[in-house]
Amino acid sequence: MASAQGKLQQLQKQQAQLEKDIATLNRNLAQNAKNKDATLNNLKLLQGKIQTREKLIAGCDQTLSILDDSIGRCKREMARLQARHDTLSLYYARLIRGAYKNRDSRLWYMYILSSESIGQGLRRAGYLRGMSAQLNSQALQIRETSAQIAAEKERLGGLRKESAAVRQKVSGERTQLKKEEADANKMVDRLNKDRKKFQQQLKEKNRQKEELNRKIADLIRKASKGSSGKTSGSKTTSTAIDTKLSNEFASNKGRLPWPVEGTIVERFGKHNHPVYTNVEMPQNNGVTLSVPRGCKAKAVFNGTVTQIVVLPGYNQCVLVSHGAYFTLYSKLKSVAVKVGDKITTGQVVGTVDTIGGEDLFHFELWNGADPQNPEGWLQ
Repeated sequence: MASAQGKLQQLQKQQAQLEKDIATLNRNLAQNAKNKDATLNNLKLLQGKIQTREKLIAGCDQTLSILDDSIGRCKREMARLQARHDTLSLYYARLIRGAYKNRDSRLWYMYILSSESIGQGLRRAGYLRGMSAQLNSQALQIRETSAQIAAEKERLGGLRKESAAVRQKVSGERTQLKKEEADANKMVDRLNKDRKKFQQQLKEKNRQKEELNRKIADLIRKASKGSSGKTSGSKTTSTAIDTKLSNEFASNKGRLPWPVEGTIVERFGKHNHPVYTNVEMPQNNGVTLSVPRGCKAKAVFNGTVTQIVVLPGYNQCVLVSHGAYFTLYSKLKSVAVKVGDKITTGQVVGTVDTIGGEDLFHFELWNGADPQNPEGWLQ
């Protein structure tokens, strides 16, 4: 019971976050509604919303499964308690009938006084006391069982009410999902219709991404060489502080906080274009998230600000070193740090910019010169 309740609470927490993500995507889509050049980005946002809603529906289905199991257990417990109540009531009725037949207290005294010995008298007195105690005990057990049945009935009613609410919610979510899928198909049709125009936009965005990849990789190579060690004569030795920080960072894999609250619209790695499926997109060395307008980006771990650069399409980018590891915070309108600053987990790095009507944040995580999938590192 406790584990089911804990699972329900966990699912409710996850669903609340998913609903929050959907609300953010809805705001961003509404803000982009009048921007005719944002169709491709809107498609990504809509696809992100569809995926998020699918997760929400899956979570609701899990919730229903747990509630159905709980309702079944509740019914079985009520049946068990009712059977016990019936048995106790039957036994109690027999005791009452026996006590009624011998209700005259003089008979009880005569029963004890007619004993052949003191020992027999004491045993008979004990028997009568025991009968009285049994009556009291049975009455108490019947009352307790009745209270338990009433409590189970109330719990069953609550579970059924909760289950009905979740089923209604799932129905609404599925209806909304169908509408969003239809909207996504319309956007795909528009992108195919104006293929030449949108492919030109795509070409520019791909050029910007490739430039970002080259620039960041170059910055990290230089930073790695600069922090990998200090030269003394012909020897190079790694600094203790870098090794310690690297180990601390690595030990927190899977537990690092997200730098922003938002929904992933572009994942790590190589992907084909969502519409022009024969077009392979440049390597994505991080994740891009749709975020609330004016969102603050925060450091995922203690570190040192290594570089702040401005790149086309990505505006201000902040590179932070964590020993041998690096994190990149980009598409920032303003930064709240400067090169050389020692920063701590959760410290604001900057404010996300609105670029071309899009509220997107791009984050990368590197182990030396090797880009990592941030989703494997963030909690």
